[in-house]
Amino acid sequence: MATWIFYILGAVAVVATAMAVTRRNPVHSVIYLVNSFFALALIFYLLGAPLVAAWEVIIYAGAIMVLFLFIIMMLELSPGEEADRQGPGPLQWLPVLLLGGALLGCTLLLLQLDPAGSQELPNWYASPRDFGYALFHEYALAVEIVSFQLLFAAVGAFYVGRPASRKERSGGER
Repeated sequence: MATWIFYILGAVAVVATAMAVTRRNPVHSVIYLVNSFFALALIFYLLGAPLVAAWEVIIYAGAIMVLFLFIIMMLELSPGEEADRQGPGPLQWLPVLLLGGALLGCTLLLLQLDPAGSQELPNWYASPRDFGYALFHEYALAVEIVSFQLLFAAVGAFYVGRPASRKERSGGER
């Protein structure tokens, strides 16, 4: 049964990623990419890496996708006014609903089939306090470097997305 779940999740990840690449609307692409990240998180969980699965959901499907949406809003990317006025049709909802239904079904199957769910925590369990201590004491420099990278990305997106000044529109100084 786990093999079938793996193949279903792999197909969902591939289809969702293909849909993310081929969509014209950037917000739709982000939604499909989130769907793909959830499928990958379930694959990691199925392969016995629950911490990596949690990071996949928290970091990629959460923080990075919020950053992508922030950049899309700052750059004011849109496919056109006609698509905005019409709204999404039923055919646009169908792929998302199918992929989401497959993810929900696989999640419920994994919850029922997981033999480790009823066992006690192993001896090597790290508490959130231990994890936080290691992250912010032993790896503090790496955390700061990543935070600066995200800051630089946000400043760069602001610079790229700002409206052009009068001098730039008229062709420079006179």
